[in-house]
Amino acid sequence: MSVRRTAEARVVDGAAELKGRVVLVTGGARGLGRAVCEDLAAAGAFVIVTDVEADAASAHAEALRAAGFAASARRLDVRNEEDASAAIAAAIEAHGRLDALINNAGVDVTKPVTELSVGEWDHVLAVNLRGPFVLSKVAFEAMRRRGRGGHIVNVVSTAAKRAWANAAAYHASKWGLLGLSHALHVEGRAHRIKVTALVAGGMRTPFLLERFPDIDVDVLQDPEAVAAAVRFVLTQPSGTVIPELLVLPERETSWP
Repeated sequence: MSVRRTAEARVVDGAAELKGRVVLVTGGARGLGRAVCEDLAAAGAFVIVTDVEADAASAHAEALRAAGFAASARRLDVRNEEDASAAIAAAIEAHGRLDALINNAGVDVTKPVTELSVGEWDHVLAVNLRGPFVLSKVAFEAMRRRGRGGHIVNVVSTAAKRAWANAAAYHASKWGLLGLSHALHVEGRAHRIKVTALVAGGMRTPFLLERFPDIDVDVLQDPEAVAAAVRFVLTQPSGTVIPELLVLPERETSWP
């Protein structure tokens, strides 16, 4: 199925709910980030596909443009403060605005805590927590200066609500990201900046499938469904914000 047909199928009645809005998505070349870019582009947004893999980001943006959607690409290492600041600045210079930031990029190291190196711990925290902090900080200030608000969506995880073995750094990063999201929500209200923590359960994405080839895919959800949830929170009416949204696979067994 083409990018256009796939993306259009995710937008109810083909409505351009986000027409004219500029949205930057981190980790936008694969998995959930890719699905988010397709969904928001089909809803009318101009999507800036960012990823640490420059060629993959460019290829996805080109596919979106070929399908008739509005998109551009940029290499972005969320661990790098200069990269993050430059990406936000470039978006505003090119479009005069940044309406939404989707902090989606994430990594994990699956090891017992006794085998987890300090460097691996630092890497996971840098991508999953420091990156969203730096990008949110820069985007928040740009949205505040513009005076017309904006929206920051942090893709969290059920790892911020429970714990399992061999994921200490991942849990720490996602619990931290959930706390950061709620803190930003409180600070953003005075400036009409909405902040949402999207707590997503397991998805059929490379993030899980490549590391756990024996995983039961039937108990995972499509990333397209979570992408639709991102669009849902972005399209709430003025004056309403969803600070936290939990999106689980229907057959998730670890929740009531």
